Amino acid sequence: MDAILRQFRTYLPASLVRVRPTLKKVLRSLGEARDLDVALLELDAFSGELSEADKANLEPLKQHLRSERARARTRMLRLLDSSAVQKDFDKLRLELAEPSDATEAPGGPALQVVPALIRARYKKVRKGANGLTPDSPTEAYHAVRGSVKKLRYVLESVAVIFGKPASGMVRSLRRWQEKLGMQQDADVAGRRLQALAAVPQKGLPPETLFLMGRFAAHYADCASKARKRHPRAYRKVRGRWKALKSKLEDVAPRVAPLPSSGP
Repeated sequence: MDAILRQFRTYLPASLVRVRPTLKKVLRSLGEARDLDVALLELDAFSGELSEADKANLEPLKQHLRSERARARTRMLRLLDSSAVQKDFDKLRLELAEPSDATEAPGGPALQVVPALIRARYKKVRKGANGLTPDSPTEAYHAVRGSVKKLRYVLESVAVIFGKPASGMVRSLRRWQEKLGMQQDADVAGRRLQALAAVPQKGLPPETLFLMGRFAAHYADCASKARKRHPRAYRKVRGRWKALKSKLEDVAPRVAPLPSSGP
């Protein structure tokens, strides 16, 4: 929702766009809880490969992450249940329920505006992806992931207009985004472990700290594997772009220009 409001803000009622600060707060709150959910799932997978003794030594870390998740969920629910958020969500719901008062012919304005937006988004994705190397920092890959998400959300909003080329592109972008996301998740989790090891919490014995080092190495391995799958996912997207670009060019000549708003 936030991505749609951001990318189409020029063409949307101001009352809709004004809800974005609330959405951003909710996104941050959801993200904190989600990151810890992912960390616990990955920890369960990692512990499945350990001996019974090592599993027992890993339990203090699990308890710590569960406590962190419980606190994050409490903050999340408190925010979602707050009167300010509920008020803004009610406004958003009522606004979306109102019938559109657009007077233009259906499809006309979108077919004029969206192709240029799609091309601009793809150009940014391509520029960022072409600059990536196996040695690029995680932040560079994360920036490309952000551009991929923006392009994907635009296409998801208008895929019904452009048919199979758009739908195929969305699928490839989603897979690529997942590969980039695995790398980001591993980096976030690795940083969390490093910070925890630097200032150990009470209840984390040396045996647990040692296993945390192995767990961090596991994350680094996951990130490395995800990075190796990036080039293939990018090639898939470039291949899909050829069909979508052709579709955009086919549509453009048939779109009549909007009437001038001047005298």
